[in-house]
Amino acid sequence: MRWTRGGTSENVEDRRGIRIGRGGVGVGLGGVVILGLLSLLTGQNFLALLGPLSEMTGQTTTQEGPIESTPEEDERVQFVSFVLDDAQATWAKLLPGRYHPAKLVLFRERVQSGCGTAESAMGPFYCPLDEKAYIDLGFYEDLRSRFGAQGGDFAQAYVLAHELGHHVQHILGIDEQVRGAQGQRPDLQNQLSVRMELQADCFAGLWGHSTQQRNILESGDVDDALNAASAIGDDRIQRRMGGGVQPESFTHGSSEQRVQWFRRGFDGGNIESCDTFGGR
Repeated sequence: MRWTRGGTSENVEDRRGIRIGRGGVGVGLGGVVILGLLSLLTGQNFLALLGPLSEMTGQTTTQEGPIESTPEEDERVQFVSFVLDDAQATWAKLLPGRYHPAKLVLFRERVQSGCGTAESAMGPFYCPLDEKAYIDLGFYEDLRSRFGAQGGDFAQAYVLAHELGHHVQHILGIDEQVRGAQGQRPDLQNQLSVRMELQADCFAGLWGHSTQQRNILESGDVDDALNAASAIGDDRIQRRMGGGVQPESFTHGSSEQRVQWFRRGFDGGNIESCDTFGGR
């Protein structure tokens, strides 16, 4: 992927120097454990669309110090800044007068978001309550080592573009509609979550279409993104965990579905291509 090295985006909040400690036991521990487990399996915080994460009642401590970084991580900060600005400029053109930028928060280990306290193990996530995406840059190594995704810059860009896809859903009111539908039909909660996540994949592909039109992509970039999408499919993760595949428990979609919807957005290049709720 051809990208321009430079400074940090004005929409990046760098909290890597902030350490949040937690003591005591929260009354919402059971819910948090479930959230953490599901998010660990998928690499995404799928319950962000349902509302705030369970609040912890244990005392927290916050320490702020200098940001310790490496040349490799400094370059990664520049990379996510480029992807963030490029993707949001694309959405501003696709949704003129409606789109407003999300913030991207960089953190390490633990972060306080508008949706509650989140752990790195939960993977990147988007919080609609503060309109911010959160990522521990160490996730990109996890994407390779834990999920088996191989690929370069564009595979990493796909992850961030997916979270910005949730921001687009929030702006369009889709997340609110889904929450309402889940409240009315609890039996469809997982199915609707899958539809929501697949649409974010499609929106990521839509941005990918824009990069192709502007000759930013290089040979093999699309395959990298498809490989990353496939690596975090629910069925593939369930197999890796040593259990059988249980489609009724899917929250993000199968590898085939994730690849399919990213490709639809990439090939279609318009929002209409991403109707995961009405399409098949």
